[in-house]
Formats: sequence, structure tokens, C-alpha cells
Amino acid sequence: MSVLLITRSPIVHDSVVPLCAAAGAGVEVCAEPALSLAAWREADLVLVGDDLAAALAGLAPPRRAGVHVVGVGLSDTAFRSAVELGATSAVDLSEGASWLSEELGDVGERASPGRLVGVVGGAGGAGATTLACALAQWHARRAPTLLVDGDPLGPGLDRLLGMEDLAGVRWEALTETAGRLGARALREGVPRREHLGVLTWSGLRRALDATTARRVLPAAVRGHDLVVLDLPRHGGAARAELVDRCDDLLVVTPATVPGVAAAARLVADLGGAGRAALVLRPGGLGDADAERVTGLPIAAVVPDQRGLAASLDRGLGPLTGRGPLARAARDLLAAAA
Repeated sequence: MSVLLITRSPIVHDSVVPLCAAAGAGVEVCAEPALSLAAWREADLVLVGDDLAAALAGLAPPRRAGVHVVGVGLSDTAFRSAVELGATSAVDLSEGASWLSEELGDVGERASPGRLVGVVGGAGGAGATTLACALAQWHARRAPTLLVDGDPLGPGLDRLLGMEDLAGVRWEALTETAGRLGARALREGVPRREHLGVLTWSGLRRALDATTARRVLPAAVRGHDLVVLDLPRHGGAARAELVDRCDDLLVVTPATVPGVAAAARLVADLGGAGRAALVLRPGGLGDADAERVTGLPIAAVVPDQRGLAASLDRGLGPLTGRGPLARAARDLLAAAA
């Protein structure tokens, strides 16, 4: 992990460098704006001292993520320079030391954010929640994975995975707080078993708000190799926020006339069909007809799995062997990679 600090100010230098050392982040200090351009693209995080922000903005470096203007007692000029640089924020170090510590803790994780896969039922009872659990269980065998419960009317993903008694942060705690959420804080805070974490509700469920979704999902993808969203069939701004952030969207529906018709209406309501694909469950309708009605390609056909209900009732999740769901999860994630 690397940090580029552009400043001549001893105050900025002495405020930032010790925090970088504490976070284990290597820091390159550059006192000449023109010379800093050589490392501008390569650094994981760029911190621009308010003393050199205007001079650097005058050089018009290419826009990139992870740029922040920092200083003590920031002036209006510093804020204008932050806008000109396309900086994510301008931070007063006299008040933002904790923010910088969290930001440094995320350095390197943000450089290669995880993939976000959304799963939604094209029709009620199609098995979208089960598939979401299967995808998360499969990927968690090898890398950090977060399963996100976006459906307040669902059964509770932690129950299906036998994780309901594990301590950790649920949606309620996140909706009651504000401010930036660190990737590491989220990853280490949610209920987790080895590589698999789950974010869901406890007790009385309530609809997720768009502001919380907008704050949590960036931290989720920074801190995990894969994030799987179990999406609600109905929703407003919060569901739209979740769907908009998906790299891939899987619509699960039975291959029946009612199921495919319902999926077609859902796809029209969701938008973002360019990232969506069908996952078909057993039914009498042909693949070509399902594709024609929905306008979506078929990503997988998943037959019934023996013993699935018993496995879910026991809190084992859907992956207990090498059945159809394991093969579907493997193939779908390989195609999404």
C-alpha cells in the first residue's frame, strides 16, 4: 500500500506521516507539485497539502479516485482547489485524524474493489435467496465474501446459514449512525464465519433507506472479494441504489408462463437490463421463449436439489455437497469474474 503526500508544510507532514507509519502504509513525500505527477496514478491514496493544492490544480493532473486535500484550518482557497482537482474531500487534520486513520486502513483494499452481484426473484418463491446464499457460500471457500440482506420481508440470511446467534453489526446499527464507514470496520464488525460475513436485520425489520445503502456498499466492496446482494422484488429509492451498484444482476424465475411474465415486468421496473441475466428454475417453458419474453440471456438453468429444505431448516445453507446449486454457483461466478 502506498500514499503520496504532496506538501512543504511541516505541520501537514508531521500530522500525516506518523499516521501512515501506524497503518503500515508506505508514504512518499513530494515537495514539488510538478514532480509529484510521476507518482500520481500509481499511489493508492493521494494527500495534497493545502499549501500546494492551488499550484497542483494549476497543472491539471488527470482525475482519479482517492485524492484528498488536507491541512489545518482550511481556507476557502483550499476548498476551491479541492474542487478543481476533483478531490473526494478536503479535510481539516485538526479535526479529522480519526478519519485519516480509517482511510489509511482501507488503502490497498480500495485499489482492487470486489465484485458486486445482485440476485432478485423474478417471481415470488423462485429461489433467489437460496441462490444468493449458494453464491456467497461457494466464494467464501477461498476469499472474503459478504452476503447482504436487502429484503426486509425475507427469511433472514443469517438463519439460513446458521449464523443468527453470532455477534456482530446488523442493519439497525448502521441506519442509526452517520459518517464514513471503513471497509475494515465493516468486514470485522458483521457476523462472520471464516471468510463468510452476513449483513442482515435482527428483531423487527424495516425498509432500508437509500442513504444507508449508499454509505455501506462502497465499504462492502472495498473490504471483500465478492459482495452478494439478496434484493427485494419491491422497493423504492433504496432498491434502485442497490441495483445501480451491481456489476451483475441475476433474475431467478421458474420456466413457466406466469413466472417468466412476472420476471419481464420486474426487469422493466428495475432498469439496468444490460447487466441482467436469467437463472431458470424447472418449468415447462423453453429457454428460447424465456429469453424472448424477458429480453434477457440465460446464465444458468438450476434443477431442484434433493434435501435442500432440510439443509436450510438446519441452518447449513444450500451448499452441503456437489449438487446443482454448487455447480450453478461455480459457473455463474466464473462467468462474472
